[in-house]
Amino acid sequence: MQYIPFGKTRKEVSRLGFGTMRLPTANNEKGESVIKRDEAIKMIRHAIDHGVNYVDTAYGYHQGESEVVTGLALKDGYRERVMLTTKLPQWLVKEAPDMDRLLDEQLKKLDVDFLDFYLLHALDLAAFRRLKSLGYQEFLKRAQTDGRIRHTGFSFHDGKDAFIEIIDDYPWDMAQIQFNYLDDEAQATLEGLQYAGKRGVPVVVMEPLRGGALANPPPEVKHLIDGNKRGYSPVEWAFRYCGQYSEVATILSGMSSMEQVEDNLRVFEHTSPGNLDLQDQAFVKTLKDAYLKRLKVACTACGYCQPCPEGVRIPDIFEIYNEAYMLDRQESLEQRYGIVVKAEADASHCVACGQCEAICPQQLPIIGLIRDIHGEATTHAG
Repeated sequence: MQYIPFGKTRKEVSRLGFGTMRLPTANNEKGESVIKRDEAIKMIRHAIDHGVNYVDTAYGYHQGESEVVTGLALKDGYRERVMLTTKLPQWLVKEAPDMDRLLDEQLKKLDVDFLDFYLLHALDLAAFRRLKSLGYQEFLKRAQTDGRIRHTGFSFHDGKDAFIEIIDDYPWDMAQIQFNYLDDEAQATLEGLQYAGKRGVPVVVMEPLRGGALANPPPEVKHLIDGNKRGYSPVEWAFRYCGQYSEVATILSGMSSMEQVEDNLRVFEHTSPGNLDLQDQAFVKTLKDAYLKRLKVACTACGYCQPCPEGVRIPDIFEIYNEAYMLDRQESLEQRYGIVVKAEADASHCVACGQCEAICPQQLPIIGLIRDIHGEATTHAG
């Protein structure tokens, strides 16, 4: 495992961080998706036993179950071996006392006395300014003073200018951004990443595989990767790209199986800053160009748009559409979309309330997109 100094913590952090957003799941007797707790705990502990010392969770992951399972995984001495992060669900903060109430609730769910990092979750500029008006600075200082949190940060989904405004507003201990070789000119951007570094704010990367898209490339991208002399897998190219930058402290991977844990541990034996030479960097650019020629909808399946009040399965619809085009299997679109229609979760049930578009980290025009997809997928139905 590679390690790097982690800003003001005076500690070294593993370059691989365990993200608990995509733990293994199964349906219970009610048909609800729940975490396979024994398997998830085994995976988290195995990662820690092999050098991972950063664990990331959040209030809303797995419908609120992730914090509980993460806390269980950190029993038996594992808590003392890691830096633990969770996040304030800012969309639930209606008045200033909510911030303390939610933090206390999360400490109880995790069953810990303190958090190494507490982040303001999923900030865009509007959410940030609202929290600022409610006194987020005073809240964070109070929580540090009374020992509930040790370090502060925020996770981010907006543009570069918004990122810089937030970075400059508080002496943050870290910032968490979406970053990968497809998104280096989107959201916080590479320029924003480097700006944070100049301000002494280490960056934690989320979505390094862009919701798994970079792990399962379309044929022409896979052909490029298979033909490269390095012999790296698609996953390894994506992780190595993020690890190239010294401003990046740790890279979160939302692991769903023990096989993924093992593969990631292998890759992160070699992800030191500067691990890609100029030829490697040029090759990654060719991969990005190949992807951008095929990608239809830039959805990462983060799930923030769910649940839809009308039951529309927005991430499923985008996944079906993207896969049909990225894998050159357009004939599968009507068949797979038909399953969504039978479940009464298709775009025909959209009432254009706009709730999904207001919270989408990618700022997608979801309403128009799903209507267009519905039209294309049902043209020959019936």
